[in-house]
Amino acid sequence: MTEQSPNLDEMNTRSREVFRRVVEGYLESGAPVGSRTLTRDFSEQVSAATIRNVMQDLEYLGLLGSPHVSAGRIPTQLGLRLFVDGLLEVGDLDGQDREKIDRTLTSNNQDVTSVLDQIGQALSGVTHGASLVLTPKHEAPIKHIEFVSLSADRALVVLVFGDGHVENRVFTPPLGQTPSSMREAANFLNAIAAGHTLSDLSAVISREIKTRRQEINALAAELVENGVVLWENEGESTERLIVRGRGNLLGEGGDEADLARIRTLFDDLERKRDIAQFLDLAEEGEGVRIFIGSENKLFSLSGSSLVVSPYMNADKKIIGAVGVIGPTRLNYGRIVPIVNYTAKLVGKMIVDRS
Repeated sequence: MTEQSPNLDEMNTRSREVFRRVVEGYLESGAPVGSRTLTRDFSEQVSAATIRNVMQDLEYLGLLGSPHVSAGRIPTQLGLRLFVDGLLEVGDLDGQDREKIDRTLTSNNQDVTSVLDQIGQALSGVTHGASLVLTPKHEAPIKHIEFVSLSADRALVVLVFGDGHVENRVFTPPLGQTPSSMREAANFLNAIAAGHTLSDLSAVISREIKTRRQEINALAAELVENGVVLWENEGESTERLIVRGRGNLLGEGGDEADLARIRTLFDDLERKRDIAQFLDLAEEGEGVRIFIGSENKLFSLSGSSLVVSPYMNADKKIIGAVGVIGPTRLNYGRIVPIVNYTAKLVGKMIVDRS
């Protein structure tokens, strides 16, 4: 393995072709690709021995691996990343796939979460993977906030929104809070929160607490400063992350170790361990992003890849994401346009219904 990651531009034509054909063959069949297979339709007349020498060089670079001594080669995680970044050809969205996803929007009487659930099922069906849909937060302006102490380390915040929506969220308050400090914190928040969404409130609080700290005691100030973060991280509904199609991964016929890793992945998802990270991945940039194997800690134990894309509201603000989980030998060229189209469709649906 070299200290620097290999660069496609540094490979000669033969090495690039061998590398590309090994990866494409593996993604299509899931099996190691041997030198004799490559010689059958190679662009130039070369011997199997020559191909083996090139494959050995690519293995030295860390791009290919050999699962068995006598077997062919498969791409490593580094090799898959190099292929995806430099050689992947993304196809057009298949008409039948588009139609199946479009059919989820035929009813206008369902709430957004129900529609997103159906979209997740359709996405899982057309990709034969597991789908993830991160639903949007409630973005109506806040009308009223109230804190209720439940125990020394548990509290309830009641959020009343301008559209009549009410949410009760249990969270862990900073140490030492009293009913009096909670009332003071609620009064302070209600004075500045009106007309702002929960997402906006963090910036508003940061600004106001600097200029008006003398109006509020230390305990209440700590609750005000930390409260919004606690509500968003710990108080979210379990339905915010919709996971569909886990059977597509569990039914792939892997060995017990593979199945155990996949079960660990879904156990983590069901416990919402990395929901915040999942949204962070999508928020780092527009468009589709691909995470292979341990590039994302959420999937480091499952040998899986994630193809994910954010979706936006009418203000071009990222409010959620859709994605597909599958084995690292995903058909990336087909999955990418499906995820991209679905994210845009969800964004349009959110805008149309807002």
